[in-house]
Amino acid sequence: MMGLQLGEIAPDFSAKTTVGDIRFHDWLGDSWGVLFSHPKDFTPVCTTELGYMAKIKPEFDRRGVKIIGLSVDSTADHERWAADIEETQGARPNYPVIGDDDYTVAKLYGMLPAATSGDAKSRTPADNQTVRNVFVIGPDKKIKLILVYPMTTGRNFDEVLRVVDSLQLTAKHRVATPVNWKQGEEVIIAGSVPNSEALGIFGDWKEPKPYIRIVPQPV
Repeated sequence: MMGLQLGEIAPDFSAKTTVGDIRFHDWLGDSWGVLFSHPKDFTPVCTTELGYMAKIKPEFDRRGVKIIGLSVDSTADHERWAADIEETQGARPNYPVIGDDDYTVAKLYGMLPAATSGDAKSRTPADNQTVRNVFVIGPDKKIKLILVYPMTTGRNFDEVLRVVDSLQLTAKHRVATPVNWKQGEEVIIAGSVPNSEALGIFGDWKEPKPYIRIVPQPV
């Protein structure tokens, strides 16, 4: 079975979370969303990630982005883990965390084989090491970004914020963002916009090459 691809509709599901039962698409509503997954509760790298995400959640809120975590354990385990996260990282998860001890979501999103079964408590982090993904989902419920990390590398959620800024900008305006772009910096007119049309939209631009048309970030 092929994994999920950019531009596909993010699979819908019902699940128990630390804030109650949800239907994923209904929970997203018209918002952007970030789903980030973890192999196991009470693991060191993931503990730092959940704590940091709690600290920067206001930045996602400001951008109209909902955050939801997932770990292949029960919500009861998540609640116990939350106390450790708060104690060691200085912040408790302030967003839902999905209880996926039946592997439903992990399998639906292609992070575990369809044949996975058995008691989640008997599985080790290594058994679930492929459950280390970040999915950014647009208001149209389509997948806009997929990042996959190994267990030994903590994720850079500042980079996820940067990508969200680019995705939201390029969804609204006919531009692309260059390497290492940050909010407020110059952008590139999308290659799909011919010069005749670009003149009416952007006016003048810098053109180091005919295929590189640089303009200030649209407001």
